[in-house]
Order: sequence, then C-alpha cells, then structure tokens
Amino acid sequence: MKKRTASALAGLLVASLALTGCGSGRSGETTAAGTNAAKGFAANATIGVALPWLGTQNWKEAQDMFTAQLKTAGFTPMVQAADNKAPQQSQQIDAMVKAGAKVIVVGAVDGTQLGTSLKNARDAGVAIIGYDRLIQNTEAVDALVQFGSVKTGELQGQSLLEGLAKRKGAGPYNIELFGGGPSDANAPDFFKGAMSVLQPKIDAGLIKVVSGQNTFTQVATVDWDNAKAQSRMDSLLSGFYSGKKVDGVLSPNDGIARAILTSCKQHGYATADLPVVDGLDAENESVTSIWNGEQYSTTAKPTDKLVGKSIDLIKALQAGQALPAPSSKTNNGKIDVPVYQLDPTVVTKDNAKQVFASDPERLKLLT
Repeated sequence: MKKRTASALAGLLVASLALTGCGSGRSGETTAAGTNAAKGFAANATIGVALPWLGTQNWKEAQDMFTAQLKTAGFTPMVQAADNKAPQQSQQIDAMVKAGAKVIVVGAVDGTQLGTSLKNARDAGVAIIGYDRLIQNTEAVDALVQFGSVKTGELQGQSLLEGLAKRKGAGPYNIELFGGGPSDANAPDFFKGAMSVLQPKIDAGLIKVVSGQNTFTQVATVDWDNAKAQSRMDSLLSGFYSGKKVDGVLSPNDGIARAILTSCKQHGYATADLPVVDGLDAENESVTSIWNGEQYSTTAKPTDKLVGKSIDLIKALQAGQALPAPSSKTNNGKIDVPVYQLDPTVVTKDNAKQVFASDPERLKLLT
C-alpha cells in the first residue's frame, strides 16, 4: 500500500513539473507574450521603455512620446535611456522587472547583449517588444515594431541616384559610402538595401566608389558617431579627391549626413558643388538643410507612428488578447520574431510640405 501511494505521489509530482515547464517558456512556435502578460494585467500597470540613448532627435522624441502616450492610455510609464552602453541598458531592464513592469519596450543598444536580462524578464512573465531594432539571439522577445530596415536602405539608394541625376547631370558619378553603427541590427540592413540599388549601377560603370571602400565593415560608423563620420570624410577627401569632386555620398542617417556636408564645406565646396547626400530620421536640422538646398533628402520614420503601434500592442496585452497578425516574421538567430512593419517616406525639397502637412514643428521650418 505504501509503495502504491508513493508511486502515485511521484506520478503527480512529475505531471506537476511538466505542466509548470509548459507554462514558463516557449516550445516550438513562439507564444503570444510573457506568461503573465498573456493573461492580461491591470489598466494602470507599469510599462518599461528601454531606449539606447537620447543623442538624436528621434530617440528624444520617443522618450517624450512614450511618457505622454502611456500616461494618456492609463499606464504608469518607466522610460529610461542607456547612453549607448549595453551593460547600463541591461541594468535598467533588470530594474524595470523589479519595479513590476508587465511589458518592456526595448530599443536595443546592442541587440546581441541583452539575453540574460531579457530571459530574466521572460521568466518573470514580462512581455518584450523590440522597438525599431531587432533583438537578437534570444527567445525572450514577443514582437518587433519598426520601419522596414532593408526597405529604408533601398529608398536611400534610390534617392541618392535620383539626386545625382537631378543635380549632377548625366554622370558617371564619383561617390562614397557610409554605414551606421555595427552594433545596431538595422545598420547592415540599411546598407544591404542601399547596395541592392547601387551595385548594379556600380557594375555598369555609372557610379564609381573612388576610395574602393564598399563593404559594410569598411564604411560602418561606430556608435553612429557624427565626429567619426566627419573625420572619415576628411580622410576620404584628402586621400582620394585631389583634383576631382565627390558627386554623392550614401549616408545612413541625418547626423552623419550633416557631418559629411560639414567636411565638404571645410574642404572648400561651395553650396552649388556639395555632393548629393541622403539621410534618415527627418531631424529638424536636416529638414532645414534640405529646404536650403544642401542635404538632398532624408527618409522619414515618424516616431509618433512607431510609438503608437507599440502602445497598440501593449493595450492588446493588457486586455489579455492575442497580438494581431504581424506584417512578417524575421529570424533573430533563435526564433522567428513577429514584425509589425511601417512604411518610411523619402523627403526632398519637392515634397517636404506635403509629407509634413500634419507635423507643425517640421512644417514651420519650411519657410
């Protein structure tokens, strides 16, 4: 009798452990969200937002908009920025978990270095939403909200070609290439998209990368640092453009675009001779530069739309609902992450007023 009782108890224990294992993680297909979040949570719950830094206009806008819009939605926001330091961001995520956050939105400093903190958050039942940048090599991510990064690069490459034809005549053209920060998962994709447009023109001889620096590793700008970009442009102009002009430069964002143009001005380029330079983020300074005929274009990724989509997902989780069908999925090295993708828009002087018709802050710059 004792043996039968012990055997029965052991069986119950094994079954209990098996059920606990099923409830605490993922098996096969990804679950809708962190286990606690999937059941819904209080309407005034704490929502964490971990941003990489506040060094560019779009991230400062994200800080302000998340704080305001989460409050409007009834949540308690906990928004922090990590000064582009991955260990600091991990500590901030840990603090958000301890504070009882039910969802953490993560704009990763380095999407490969957050695995331990995000696993701990997952184990605590927290849902994780990637913001703008893919979180890599972890199962502890439920969704990614972003503007398509390869598509963004394609638009940048197309804009560069269009600007060259418009400002520099028939060609062939001398160009240089810049990439973003290598720790940002978006940066190689921006470059990949741009090169899918530019490489056929390089192969056909319409454009020439005079320096020969044409791989992402060669052209990446560590930490998206404008000063590093300007220093590299100085070196390119001094080393490869004696007796010739650079006609165009592929730039991964607006800050780097302005650094490139500053370098050219300091090397004696008049406004009419400046290279065609694209950008990204529609920062105020670059919108003004475009309107004044210097920077040729930017690619707008409106922060309010990105924040708004993130909050839509948070609201679904709060109500205990499954997340809506994603636009696509992308593999992060561990799982296929559902992607909620928005469409970026190229902005030039020709269409700026139309693009910013509902953006009073930027519209007032176009005078």
